[in-house]
Amino acid sequence: MSQREAAPKGVVQKASLDAILRPSSVAVIGASRREGSIGREILRNLIQFGFQGPVYPVHPKSRHVLSLRAWPSVEDIPDPVDLAIVVVPQPLVVDVVEQCARKGVKGLVVITAGFREIGPEGAAEEARLQELVRQHGMCMVGPNCMGVLNTSPDVRLDASFAATQPLVGNAAFASQSGALGEVVLATARDVSLGISQFVSLGNKADVSGNDLLEWWATDPQTQVVLLYLESFGNPRRFARLAREVTRTHGKPILAVKSGRTRQGARAASSHTGSLAGGDRAASALFAHSGVVRCDTVQELFDKALGFSNQPLPPGNRVAILTNAGGPGIMATDAAVYFGLEMAELSEETRAALAAVLPPEASVANPVDMIASANPEQYRACTEILLADPGVDGVLTIFVSPVVTDPAAVAEGIVAGAKAGRERASVPKPVLACFMGREHGDRGIAILREARIPTYPFPESAADTLASMARFARWRALEPGEYRSFEVDRSRARAIVERARAEGREWLGVEESLALVEAYGIPTVPMRRVSTPDEAIAFAEQVGYPVVLKVDATEVVHKSDVGGVQVDLRSPGEIKGAFWDLNEILAGRGIEGRGHLVQKMVTGGQETIIGAVGDPTVGHLIMFGLGGVFVELMRDVAFRVHPVTDLDVRRMMAELKGAPLLHGHRGAPPVDVAQLEEAILRLDQLIGDFPEIAEMDLNPFVALPEGRRSACVDARVRLDPTGGKPRRRRGAR
Repeated sequence: MSQREAAPKGVVQKASLDAILRPSSVAVIGASRREGSIGREILRNLIQFGFQGPVYPVHPKSRHVLSLRAWPSVEDIPDPVDLAIVVVPQPLVVDVVEQCARKGVKGLVVITAGFREIGPEGAAEEARLQELVRQHGMCMVGPNCMGVLNTSPDVRLDASFAATQPLVGNAAFASQSGALGEVVLATARDVSLGISQFVSLGNKADVSGNDLLEWWATDPQTQVVLLYLESFGNPRRFARLAREVTRTHGKPILAVKSGRTRQGARAASSHTGSLAGGDRAASALFAHSGVVRCDTVQELFDKALGFSNQPLPPGNRVAILTNAGGPGIMATDAAVYFGLEMAELSEETRAALAAVLPPEASVANPVDMIASANPEQYRACTEILLADPGVDGVLTIFVSPVVTDPAAVAEGIVAGAKAGRERASVPKPVLACFMGREHGDRGIAILREARIPTYPFPESAADTLASMARFARWRALEPGEYRSFEVDRSRARAIVERARAEGREWLGVEESLALVEAYGIPTVPMRRVSTPDEAIAFAEQVGYPVVLKVDATEVVHKSDVGGVQVDLRSPGEIKGAFWDLNEILAGRGIEGRGHLVQKMVTGGQETIIGAVGDPTVGHLIMFGLGGVFVELMRDVAFRVHPVTDLDVRRMMAELKGAPLLHGHRGAPPVDVAQLEEAILRLDQLIGDFPEIAEMDLNPFVALPEGRRSACVDARVRLDPTGGKPRRRRGAR
């Protein structure tokens, strides 16, 4: 249950995370006098970091620990206790938590390990601990974690055994890995990244990353959220909360998700299932939520420096200022690669640059001031570039020559950034690249103090600025509307229930097309036939040409085995195709049950529309171009169900082959409105029937306006474990 949601009648209301992250008093249960022990380190950190409240060591025998009065148990402490840090041996944890419950402690951080991570016996103890916490309405981080921190001046809480105390800042960090947490805090200090709060989640028996997202959404000190995730927990709640943080509150979320290469337990049988494998689901969930995904922890820090210290750019046009041609070219290549545009400098800007630079300098973008560039030129050029309305951000590069003082250059950049922002109509970011650390350390320190991020190479700076621009665009996007259509749910339900009653996972082709039709997605006339004469009669009824297909469950992809005969224009061609298909089935040892004959659709653009259930994020909706584009190029886009009309349009725009939908080299454009409606109707079908595990409309032939686009073939697999219907939500 969310900490901010009302508890059901008869259930104790869960305490707020304030008890953990903003406590007024802290008890360390298991505080120790032994040098190097975790209990001693946590108590020492609380004292040295300057916690703004009383700290109570709890030790069964000692009267004092680190010069503080100690108490035999938490119940013996005469004053109220908000937060208890539990560092006792695993067999004692449950008893200690029961004491905390009787004392009225609201928050727990259980450092102790030896629970779910060690096997079934530990998992049972963790379940007891979890039940106890929920029964008494407490909040718990852990077990098996390294603690929590809050650097807010009115709190100053370091309830961890981390060796590094963080700098005060605006970036909150949650980590599922305790070992990584220590590295994170040390690295953050090394690169001057200020931390607002840090939480090591451990086993997440109670407080989850989702709970922290909800708390950080309204925390005034936190402006950027950093996550190291191994799992999503409740992915739908993650998506809702992440969108609230990023869109409603405007705070970027940067995440590293481990386990990218794990494959599903089963091999997917549909195109959509195979294309959604690997890490597509997590990427789709992040994209749906506006989360900036980072491939490495180093990338996380690089981007955190930009997001936490600089304003978001108003667009994606970058100006590059350098004193060396090679790094300027590197930066230009990186900027274009990551999706930035090289700003077109105005005539006024070029003239102003030329007035302060030597004749041999280049005043085009990238601006190459040449190696003799001095601090005053860095100041003037930074100001001029920021003031240009056609520039959305500036990347300054300095390669440290012996004759130039890096500290003076840094001071010039800082002064130029301040003056340029005063002249610009909107806030614009400035990022720096100081190359040659031995000579540039003093300059880097000056830039960091002025909150201008610095990077050792241009690629990292360009990547960071591009991510900031993409996030700004995403935050400004209209969310779109969910659509609902009049459909025949009872017909669809009958099809699904019949298959389930017969113990079948796969629907037949005719059933699949009937299911699609029940939701208003147009299909192409088809009939099952046993003889060539029946196929000929159908062709003469609907008109030539027709297509003949094998109808065998054992043949998953018909075209792979030659099981589709197309463009049949006469009775003789139908008879020959019948013979060929029978030979194919006989050669594979399959007893045929007839074939399927279908009116052939000519012209238009083949597309694929699909859905697949994913255990981590729910259902994904897929759209792509058909034929070679899906088979070889895998030119597809995914979104997390449910999707809005604007989600669908953006999916279409993401495809490399998108121009084919809008007319290419004289071809007529397809009716995009029909295509969009088909995807939205499939999305509605998935919402009503979550027991659909995989579904392909392949191909769905998109035709020009005035012609009826239609699904030619469909495959549907049901989840044998079933599913629960989900309500469709309103507009985002």
